[in-house]
Amino acid sequence: MSEKRIKVGLVQQHNSGDITDNMNRLKQRIEQCAAQGAQLVVLQELHNSLYFCQTESTDCFDLAEPIPGPSTDFYGRLAADLHIVLVTSLFERRAPGLYHNTAVVFDTDGSMAGKYRKMHIPDDPAYYEKFYFTPGDLGFTPVKTSIGTLGILVCWDQWYPEAARLMALQGADLLIYPTAIGWESSDTPEEQKRQQEAWIISQRGHAVANGLPVIAVNRVGHEPDPSQQTRGIQFWGHSFVCGPQGEMLAAAPSDSEWCQVVDIDLARSENVRRWWPFLRDRRIDAYDNILRRFVD
Repeated sequence: MSEKRIKVGLVQQHNSGDITDNMNRLKQRIEQCAAQGAQLVVLQELHNSLYFCQTESTDCFDLAEPIPGPSTDFYGRLAADLHIVLVTSLFERRAPGLYHNTAVVFDTDGSMAGKYRKMHIPDDPAYYEKFYFTPGDLGFTPVKTSIGTLGILVCWDQWYPEAARLMALQGADLLIYPTAIGWESSDTPEEQKRQQEAWIISQRGHAVANGLPVIAVNRVGHEPDPSQQTRGIQFWGHSFVCGPQGEMLAAAPSDSEWCQVVDIDLARSENVRRWWPFLRDRRIDAYDNILRRFVD
C-alpha cells in the first residue's frame, strides 16, 4: 500500500497567568511548526490560561468565551495564514451558567471544521472540573478536515477505551488527546512513575486496539494552587506520538517546554488492521452488558 504521510506539530508549553503572553508564545511555536512543514498542529488542554480547576471559584467562569469568539478568531486567522489544520482547546461559554471544555478544530482556510465537547469530566483533588464543565453532548464524533478525519478526545477521556473505539468505528484516521495532567507534590517518586507510565500505556493501548496513531499533547511546569490548600500541580509534560502498533515515534521531556514536528504514515494503519483484524473479530452480538454501569 502506498504511503500517506502527514507532518504533525506538537506544542508542549508552561503557562502563566498572563493569557496574552500564553497565546503569543503559542503563536510563535505554531509558526515554528509550520515553518518545519507541519500540516497539523495540536495544542494542550485549556492552553490559553493557567489550569484554573485546582479550586472552585465562580470568578473563573470569566475566563470562558463563546464559540465563535475572540479565541476562535485568533486561532482561525493563524490556521489560515499558515495553511494548517489546528487543534485547540477552549473554555466555552455556551449560555449563562452553561460551560464546556471544548476542542475546536480549524481547517487550512481558517474555518471551523468542527468541535468536540469533553465527555468524561473528572472531580478529584486539584481537578475540580465538574464545578466548571457540563459533560459534552456532541458524542464521540470525529472531525473531518482537508488532511484527514480526526478523533479528538480531551484529557480524562483518554482513560476510556470506549471513547477511542467509537472514534475509530466512525472513521477516525488519528486519535488526538489535548491534555492537562500532572503530579500532586506529595506523591512519592515511585507513585509518580506509576501514574505517568499508566497514562502512557493506556493511550498506547488505544493505538494498538484500534490500529490508529495516537497524539497526546500535555502541558508542563508547576502551577500553584491559588487556595494554598495543596502545593499545586507539577504537570508532567511527556507529550508523545505513537503509531498504530503503539510504537513510540516521538516523546517530549517531562520537565521542559517542547515543540516538535513528527512524520506519520496514515497508510500504515490499513496494513496493521490487515495483520491484526480486531474490528473484524469483535463480538458485537455479545457486548450488550457494556451499556450497563456494572454487571451484578
